[in-house]
Amino acid sequence: MKASVLLKSSLLTSLFVISSCATTKYSEDVAQNNYSNLEAGKIYVVTPRDGSKKQTILFRNVAGDNIIGTKGKKDSTEVVIPKTNIASVKDRSKARVTTGAVVIGAAAAAAIVISSSRAD
Repeated sequence: MKASVLLKSSLLTSLFVISSCATTKYSEDVAQNNYSNLEAGKIYVVTPRDGSKKQTILFRNVAGDNIIGTKGKKDSTEVVIPKTNIASVKDRSKARVTTGAVVIGAAAAAAIVISSSRAD
C-alpha cells in the first residue's frame, strides 16, 4: 500500500513539473519564428544564441529584423536585439508563477506521502 501511494504521488508530481516548465522557443530558421506573441509592456528574459549573458528587457515592438525594448521599467536605455541572435524568450512573470506552482505541488506531494505512511 505504501509503495502504491508513493508511486502515484511521485508520478503526479513529476507530471505536474514537466507540464508547467513550458517556455517559448524559437527555431534556427528566423523566417519561421513568429514574434507576434510577445506583448508590449511585458518583461522578458532573452537568451542569445552566441552564449553571451541573458538580457532582461521591457519589450516594446518588433522592427524589421530586430526586437526592440528597454532595460527595464525605470531604466529607459534602448535595447535592440537581432532576431538571428535569439535562442529563447521567456516571460518572467510566468516563470515566477511556475516556480510557485512547483513548490506548492512538491509540498502537497510530500504531505500526501507523509500522511499515507503514518496511516498504515
